[in-house]
Amino acid sequence: MKGLKSIAALLCAAALMAGCADSSDSSSAKSKDKDSGSKTKTEQIIESCIVTDQNFETYVSNTYVATGNNYMIGSVDNKAYRVYLPVEESGELEYCFYFSNTVDSTYNGGEKAHVGQEGGDYSITAAYVYDGGTAPDDPIGEKIPVTFSGKESKDVASGEAFWSDPVTINIPKDHYLVWEWTLTGKDIPCIKMSNLTSSSSNDYPEDPEDEAVWKYTDEIPCPVFVGAKRDVKARVTAIGDSITQGCMTDYMTYEFWAARIAKALGPDYAFYNAGLGWARASDCASNGNWLGRALNCDVAMAAFGTNDIGAGAYGSETGDNADDILANIKAILEQFKAVDARTILFNSPPQDYEGALEETRTTLNELEKTMAESVGAEYFDFSEVLCENGSPSTAYYGQHPNAEGGAEVCKAFMAKFFPEIEYVLDENKDSESENEATEGTDAGTADNTQPIDNGTEATTEDEIYAEAEDYTYDDEAYDEVYDGTYDE
Repeated sequence: MKGLKSIAALLCAAALMAGCADSSDSSSAKSKDKDSGSKTKTEQIIESCIVTDQNFETYVSNTYVATGNNYMIGSVDNKAYRVYLPVEESGELEYCFYFSNTVDSTYNGGEKAHVGQEGGDYSITAAYVYDGGTAPDDPIGEKIPVTFSGKESKDVASGEAFWSDPVTINIPKDHYLVWEWTLTGKDIPCIKMSNLTSSSSNDYPEDPEDEAVWKYTDEIPCPVFVGAKRDVKARVTAIGDSITQGCMTDYMTYEFWAARIAKALGPDYAFYNAGLGWARASDCASNGNWLGRALNCDVAMAAFGTNDIGAGAYGSETGDNADDILANIKAILEQFKAVDARTILFNSPPQDYEGALEETRTTLNELEKTMAESVGAEYFDFSEVLCENGSPSTAYYGQHPNAEGGAEVCKAFMAKFFPEIEYVLDENKDSESENEATEGTDAGTADNTQPIDNGTEATTEDEIYAEAEDYTYDDEAYDEVYDGTYDE
């Protein structure tokens, strides 16, 4: 693997830029977790930007798949979307879903979506949750309506943030929770799912006897927080870019580093993945709803640098320098320390950079450890785990770390920060054989459709998977990766 670096390095680096609250036990866990961390306090008084809402105290995250907003859908009319979400704790639980009609982070150069961009007015015609079985081709369970202030529909205003009403559903072990809703409107914030899980859409026909076909979509509007009422030892947040989101890892295997850590911690910890493809520290440090909701935690991991170096802050024509990036990351860490969260800084991982970009990354990493100590944060040498021995700039596991890289990060992280937790690394899925099994599937000719409960036919997962495999990122500026320009 170490030898395959030249062409793959350029392609993966470009794709990286394109890709991608509390229970009754939380307070006691917080003080326990901090015993092993630094007690250094920042002298400066930081005004917290936390989204203060009682629901973040009642409901904690129950999926490690990121569902924030880093893109925008132009216009839809009665379009249905659904997404399959692995759950951290199975069984019958009360759920509550949080939404934000604002873009969290800048995508690419910001032409299609940028940090703080408010969405347009749109309407929710209907929303449901249901048991999706152990795979998207399994028969689905009963669709349970999700309501908003007692109503099955809702008009959403530009920039509005809101919660659903509570809804109770039983998701058996190893089954998926499916979120489905039907929307009409324009400029709707969404996430570029990057093939991480099954995300699809269809236009329901006016005649219910006509066929409705689900097709893979990479741009999927979702609740930005999937909350469940459950008892946990601590709420854990991971916030960062596409490497945190898990972009470019294998479809529905959830072997990226954040998911692996979530599974290693187990259901006693609520893991909230706030990673977003293309995100910069400057986006996060703007103190918007993205960081504000993520601050509802007891343990925080912050992992930025790659897009700050390569693309720079929204509106910039070049990458940011090390001092500017450091200032933004420091501001993020201070926000987490201000809510008394155990805060862990991940340094900037290797990206096969050369010249000025690698010099910026090296300088940033040299400065980050001291800065983290100055604000009372802990430090994780992300770069050391992911680089090639003897070559600090070489991304040994790829610019988006693959399953093996995710495993190495998980092992190093758990050993350093949670050595008391025993876990078994999830290596049961043979991603390569699964990919080979679906390779060459023709999404237009597969005939093994199965009925869903509205009497129409749905495209099977083989078809959806084939479309996902055929999906290519819309950034083709491979030759411009190293000069800081990213035209779509």
